Amino acid sequence: MTLMDPLANALTNMRNNELQGNERCKISPASKLIGHVLRTMQKEAYIGEFEYVDDGKAGKFIVELEGNINQCGVIKPRHAVKKDEFEKFETRYLPAKNFGIMIVTTPEGIMTHKEAKEKAIGGRLLAYIY
Repeated sequence: MTLMDPLANALTNMRNNELQGNERCKISPASKLIGHVLRTMQKEAYIGEFEYVDDGKAGKFIVELEGNINQCGVIKPRHAVKKDEFEKFETRYLPAKNFGIMIVTTPEGIMTHKEAKEKAIGGRLLAYIY
């Protein structure tokens, strides 16, 4: 099995485990990008604690699920977004105003679209969660 997009794999894995009512899930392979996305999700209370486990291969994350994810996925292609264009993508990827987040990679790191709006910086869309 080849992984084309480890981030998409990780988000799908979390959503599926959430739907099954599991309390935790394993995400492998681990990467810095996935770690930053998990940290952002944790800050927004979509997931609980997570830890990195070095298994001698690519490593993995053990994530505690809170039951707060209704839907999540990656945004492909990774649209470049200017600081004043977030509204357009919010209506496309999120079900309602002020409900859910989009995760954006910016020159200042990975953050939610709300933080990027506050800081008035653009970036590339990575994922959405609600």
